[in-house]
Amino acid sequence: MYKKTITYTDYNDVERTEDFYFSLSEAELTEMQVNTPGGYNNMIDRIAKNKDTSGLVSVVKDLVVKSFGIKSEDGRRFIKKPEFVEDFLQTPAYSNFYMTLITDEKEMAAFINGIIPANLIAKYSKENSTVTKIPSDT
Repeated sequence: MYKKTITYTDYNDVERTEDFYFSLSEAELTEMQVNTPGGYNNMIDRIAKNKDTSGLVSVVKDLVVKSFGIKSEDGRRFIKKPEFVEDFLQTPAYSNFYMTLITDEKEMAAFINGIIPANLIAKYSKENSTVTKIPSDT
């Protein structure tokens, strides 16, 4: 789970600082991979290799939308409802976060590494030595 504390000025000119949470489950990642022609990973690789800025910004928004949720107080659930996502997308916090992701490689790497379950990274690292966390010190 990725937690991001974002400070922003709301539409009443009030400065706010809030915590926002992002996470993708193994099931969600599997669906994304299977439901993308050629695979989600290959699509991202293609975008990176071609330096496709339009594709990059689309993937960033897709990842934010698919991973955003609200953690239940007891920690048992991570609730992802379309209305929660819409609420977030309508705030300056989203705009600030989005712009940071598309302009800061380290922040993007931290976000991606944070939304992927740690057990998956470890599992695939053991199975394939070329699959590791995205470096965040570039």
